[in-house]
Order: sequence, then C-alpha cells, then structure tokens
Amino acid sequence: MKTYSAKPSEIEKKWYVIDAEGLVLGRMAAVISRMLRGKHKTSFTPHMDCGDNIVVINAEKVKLTGKKLSDKVYTRHTGYPGGIRTRTAGGILAGKRPEQVVVKAVERMLPRGPLGRQQMKNLKVFKGSEHPHEAQKPEALDVAAMNDKNKRSA
Repeated sequence: MKTYSAKPSEIEKKWYVIDAEGLVLGRMAAVISRMLRGKHKTSFTPHMDCGDNIVVINAEKVKLTGKKLSDKVYTRHTGYPGGIRTRTAGGILAGKRPEQVVVKAVERMLPRGPLGRQQMKNLKVFKGSEHPHEAQKPEALDVAAMNDKNKRSA
C-alpha cells in the first residue's frame, strides 16, 4: 500500500469563523494552527497547504492565564544598534492593534519557511465582531466547547 499524497486539485478548503471572546490564547492558537496546517483532515499532506481558512473575530477580548498579561514580553529589533524594543501582552492588547497577539501566537506554532508563510495567509484576525468575509459563508467553530479549559469567564 502506498502513502497517500494530496494533489493541489484534490484539496478542498473550508472557511471557519472563531469568536475569541473569553477564549484562552494559547489553546485557541493551538486549534487554529492545527486547522491552518490541515492536520484535522484525513488527506493531510505535510508538504502541501491543505489547511482551511480561519477568520478570528473579537481578538481584543482574548484571555491570558496567570500573570502573562503583565509578564509575557514580545521583543523586536529596529535594525539599529541598541534597537531592541519590548512590549508586554497587556500593552499590546490595550493598544491600537490587539489582534497582533493572536497572530504572533499562531505564527509561532506553524512551520518556519515558505509553507508556513503560505498557511499564515489563510488566517484573518479582526478586533471587532465584524469581518469582510461573509461572502465565503464561514462555519462557526466553537473552540470553547472542545474543552472546559479553553474558556475563561473572569
């Protein structure tokens, strides 16, 4: 028996929408990265982009456990000497682009390289409850119902 390898013409992509309100960031990102890679499908092929498209709404209402809101640090470099800049997760969530916390969490769970960059293009994150992808008729994916630990009320 031969190992199955999906061809580009055989890949079917669905659209899913996830409401991030009250969801734990890392657990939600793990579900999203699995869906973006296509590991939930029986036709999963490691070297092909066979994952689905994911739309995340209410990204600013995501929860972090423990003291991560103040202790989790995101670091970047400007490219100049001494140009390291750091921000806390709480600072980013309170800022202009809170959806970046969700994007970074998912991005760091995907493979690095051309395939990972292609799969990241299938993720759309919005800070409000509105999104411009209604024409694709995305199905609602209830991440909170998958496990009790996926949702935090307070």
